[in-house]
Amino acid sequence: MTSILGIFLLIFREVPESMGGIVYGIQMLSVQPDTKPKGCAGCNRKIKDRYLLKALDKYWHEDCLKCACCDCRLGEVGSTLYTKANLILCRRDYLRLFGVTGNCAACSKLIPAFEMVMRAKDNVYHLDCFACQLCNQRFCVGDKFFLKNNMILCQTDYEEGLMKEGYAPQVR
Repeated sequence: MTSILGIFLLIFREVPESMGGIVYGIQMLSVQPDTKPKGCAGCNRKIKDRYLLKALDKYWHEDCLKCACCDCRLGEVGSTLYTKANLILCRRDYLRLFGVTGNCAACSKLIPAFEMVMRAKDNVYHLDCFACQLCNQRFCVGDKFFLKNNMILCQTDYEEGLMKEGYAPQVR
């Protein structure tokens, strides 16, 4: 007879469609001495430890359930994990890669999991979309850009707007 004692449980919930990912709960389970060892989804070895993790309907060694980006142990950093494009991620890296919505702030299209991005405050952009939103000037490394109402502006458009309207976006 197998018996596993649950220490805590979070039921998975779907993230809004706009995020394009799913949040899952992580269960930490105490393995009872009379339990037949389960196979780890990460390394395919038998789990003979005192504790194991259950996530994505699979069992894991505590060391094997890690974020694909930062390699942190997901059982230690929280009780949830995020999945998108076959990646298992911690919350911090999911938000860093895909932003709050998972969409580009300029074109509103979905940002694929492996695409390089640019960030400005809480906004995430495709590389091709990270340009002045008035004149479409692309930025090079080290160029100044300005934000006004979440619009990216080049220095010329910022200064022209400043003279006309008197607005003061945040310098980045």
